Amino acid sequence: MKFSENWLRQHVPTTATRDELVATLTAIGLEVEEVTALGESLDGVVVAQILSAEKHPEADRLQVCQVDAGNGEIAQIVCGAPNARAGLKAPLAKVGAVLPGGMQIKPAKLRGVESFGMLCSAKELGTDGDASGLLELPEAAPVGQPVSELLGLPDASIEIKLTPNRADCFGVRGIAFDVAAASGGAVAPLAIAPVPAASDARLDIELNAGADAPRYCGRVIEGVDASAKTPLWMAERLRRSGVRPVSLLVDVTQYVMLELGQPMHAFDRDLLTGPVGVRRARAGESLKLLDGRDARVDGQFLLVTDAGKPVALAGVMGGFDSRVTEASRNVFLESAHFAPHAIIGRSRKLGLHTDAAHRFERGVDPELPRTAIEYATRLILDIAGGTPGPVVEAALIEHLPQPQAITLRRARVARVLGLEIADGEIERILTALGLAVDASADGWQVTAPSRRFDIAIEEDLIEEIARVHGYDAVPTTLPAGASRLVAPSEETVEDASVRRQLAARDYLEAINYAFVDADLLAKWGLTEGAVTLANPLSAELGVMRTSLLPGLVAALGRNAARQQPRVRLFELGNVFTAIADAAPLHTRRIAAVACGDAVAEQWGAAEREIGFHDLKGDLDSLAALSGARLDYRPSKPAWAHPGRSADVWRLDDRGKDVRLGWIGQLHPRLQQALEIDTDVVAFELDLVPLLARPLPQAGGQSKYPSVRRDLAFVVAESVSWAALSASVRKAAGPVLRDLVLFDVYQGKGVESGCKSLAMGLILQEQSRTLTDGEVDAAIAAVTTTLQQEHDAAIRG
Repeated sequence: MKFSENWLRQHVPTTATRDELVATLTAIGLEVEEVTALGESLDGVVVAQILSAEKHPEADRLQVCQVDAGNGEIAQIVCGAPNARAGLKAPLAKVGAVLPGGMQIKPAKLRGVESFGMLCSAKELGTDGDASGLLELPEAAPVGQPVSELLGLPDASIEIKLTPNRADCFGVRGIAFDVAAASGGAVAPLAIAPVPAASDARLDIELNAGADAPRYCGRVIEGVDASAKTPLWMAERLRRSGVRPVSLLVDVTQYVMLELGQPMHAFDRDLLTGPVGVRRARAGESLKLLDGRDARVDGQFLLVTDAGKPVALAGVMGGFDSRVTEASRNVFLESAHFAPHAIIGRSRKLGLHTDAAHRFERGVDPELPRTAIEYATRLILDIAGGTPGPVVEAALIEHLPQPQAITLRRARVARVLGLEIADGEIERILTALGLAVDASADGWQVTAPSRRFDIAIEEDLIEEIARVHGYDAVPTTLPAGASRLVAPSEETVEDASVRRQLAARDYLEAINYAFVDADLLAKWGLTEGAVTLANPLSAELGVMRTSLLPGLVAALGRNAARQQPRVRLFELGNVFTAIADAAPLHTRRIAAVACGDAVAEQWGAAEREIGFHDLKGDLDSLAALSGARLDYRPSKPAWAHPGRSADVWRLDDRGKDVRLGWIGQLHPRLQQALEIDTDVVAFELDLVPLLARPLPQAGGQSKYPSVRRDLAFVVAESVSWAALSASVRKAAGPVLRDLVLFDVYQGKGVESGCKSLAMGLILQEQSRTLTDGEVDAAIAAVTTTLQQEHDAAIRG
């Protein structure tokens, strides 16, 4: 929200300096982002009138002007502005003046012609960025008057950063209440007398959107001179608030919005037939907006209609076909209340951002529409004339917010804030903020004004007292009592250990938004169960992620595109899945992605691109933290490279294996769609079952010798070691202490399509020495099981 300092001071008189005012705004939660001083040094700059403008004898783009500077003083000025002409009134910087940019005005000779001063543009005065020509002043401006007096200077343009709950401060008057409370002043009364109707001209209003649009006010004004020029004082306040003046009728609606916080719209009455209504849009309807674009809407949008035909996108933007122009003579003013839930996200869905939508999304005072329409009527009549009809109001009272008294307990204030604040000070603060306060035995009954949507409970009132009284006044104390230390559970590996392990293996941690682009999920084929946001930060962050990989791979792609050939990233975070009639399901996962060389460039190792087994080794190192035994089973998700992809399972000794996630290489087609030129390997696993570990149990070292038997089996090439090892452990039973694979062979002596796996079985009992018969029985069981389950044969 940007506004003029002088405009604010008009609503809340204060002797505070500009620096003090800015500090006060920030201290009470209205953070000041920027302050632009305007017209700080305009001594010697006066209103002047050009009496004549002749072409310069030696330059085509210069004119020699005779200028009346007041008090009978005529000055010769050489000017290059394209709008310099006889009769124009413009600012004149006299000889000796110093302009805000530091330029000192001296007598000069331009192409042989003397010049005594300078006619100025708005940019040269430091009031605006427009340098296209001289600043044109009103014809009624007195010649010789200091320009600072005419323009209300010096001034400052102040921009504040508002939190979403402070919608009441999207108007200068709303800010004034906070400043009054903090400075001990009072807000000047708002004297807006109702304008009586002078004709019967009216349009009926119909409300068909229920709680989405519970109030709508309209008024017809006939015989308006829409070509009248916006007064200088109004145009300057708009400019200092970041709004470029357009035309009188549009400027009036913008001015009322900036001062009171109520968005308005003006229609050309002659382009309407009536009645005017508000309803939900129908699927497939379209409307040409003021900016010329065609907006296709659906049932989520509200429309303002004329005889059922859409003429405006309610709460967002007016329609092109019913807009006012300088040729308009009869005007229909609109001032309405639209519920925030009916407007939130609608403008972003169309790629728009409007001041009206920005305010309605956060909440506008439902009692303000009639006041705003009376104010706008008075401004239009005073500037452009016209004959007003009656204000026509339609309201659904049952859907309008009703004020509720809130109990504020004296003891509760002291307990929450940790300090005693005098009753008189509490009452002063709340009253200055515009709240109605009635004292009671234990405290007060407080009723918030309709513009304060953010005040609903006792704690909200205490927060108001704290921020206005001053956060610096709240004492800093250490909490009393002993803190209970909770030991971390031994049944799970801590996240910090996971991070350290991956960092030790040359990965960097990434933190991505939990919101992603729906189109990105569609490229991955991961849209099922996606949670769509009702009010996204942007169109590119419209859904909750169903997987960590899309965001993580996008981060890898950005790094690779910036000349980073070897990228290794990991992320711990939640993914979200929509559940019918319930809150979305949160699942904590870990994912990693890598591309480029397997090891950093060095002289001691040959250059080799990272592959599936490199990433599998990294994953196995994570599993070792919890003692998990992993099994890799072939899989073919849509985003994975065929033949280089596997589901990851955690093996359970009781036979209750758990699928953890996926590991493999991305499909070349997906990499092409993501514009990544290098092969990418990745994994993503559910974190909780991966990190679960049994409670460690102490056990003594066996005093009895172990027995090792080495066996080599020939199996089909498609048989995995994970499947074989599971069968061996099952067949050998509890006497198997360890199992190692020490050789894999294919070649001479082994049938084509097969492979030889040599393994060592280490057998041991805790309480006695194994007999040869027990060892032979275990080896026989293993041999028989492998033959039956995997068609394995002892290698000769």
